[in-house]
Amino acid sequence: MSTPSATALPDGVLRSPGAGLVTLDPVRTSLLRGLDELLGGLAARLAAPEVVGPPLLPAAGLARLDYFRNFPHLGVAAGRFPPEALDGLAAGAAPADLPLEPTGYVLPSATCYGLLLSLEDRDLGDEGLLLSASGRCFRNETHYDGLRRLWGFHMREVLYVGTRQGALDHLTRGAEFIEQAAGRLGLTLTRAAADDPFYDRGGSRARLAALDPVKHEFSAPDGTAVASVNRHRNFFGERLGIRAGAHGPAYSACVAFGLERWVHAMILTHGGPRQALDRLRAAA
Repeated sequence: MSTPSATALPDGVLRSPGAGLVTLDPVRTSLLRGLDELLGGLAARLAAPEVVGPPLLPAAGLARLDYFRNFPHLGVAAGRFPPEALDGLAAGAAPADLPLEPTGYVLPSATCYGLLLSLEDRDLGDEGLLLSASGRCFRNETHYDGLRRLWGFHMREVLYVGTRQGALDHLTRGAEFIEQAAGRLGLTLTRAAADDPFYDRGGSRARLAALDPVKHEFSAPDGTAVASVNRHRNFFGERLGIRAGAHGPAYSACVAFGLERWVHAMILTHGGPRQALDRLRAAA
């Protein structure tokens, strides 16, 4: 008995269910999965083991990291219907008319936060630690724009936590990998300093960041930032009690890839999703 073949989706079948929300068609899905595998090559090159981060983050933990002071506009809180609302839901009441109660958790806006919080009060020794993870991230944006800016998107990160020199070396290798990957994919990226803070904007830390940027972004020709290298210094090590053996509070750094944005850049550069997928397969 033969297995029926899958039917191709006609154009226009899959539509956005709302602003900032997308369902990727099979071609774009293959493109995203293939890009994650190719960009995950940085983790393989550095022997960074793959982990799965938590789907929610404690708001109290993020507050200790100045997250809400630095990014008050991005947070997406997780709420739940209290018991007194359940009868209304069961009776068909509009969810928007019923109360929500806070859970104390928010959805992650970047992959590294959950990984760093899970290392609290750990001593990683003199060699430090490498981890890689790909997860869904969520951001409350002022506007949404195709695959460039979404409510929820996939982010691949390779995180280093350890010594100061190890963190600097990680960013150097990460930047080299981004440029090499872009070259293989036929993408032209520009690198520029960004102003996203990883700690309090005030005081000496902010002045130091102005003189010595902690984040650099790699952008496609239309200005879409598709990757970044982020130097946290020893901020997370100090706040979370993460140590690097005799080196004291751990330094950390991450290399991040926004996968839907890479899909966007590939389609923009190569003229369409199928052409982009062909170029990806040729580069693999």
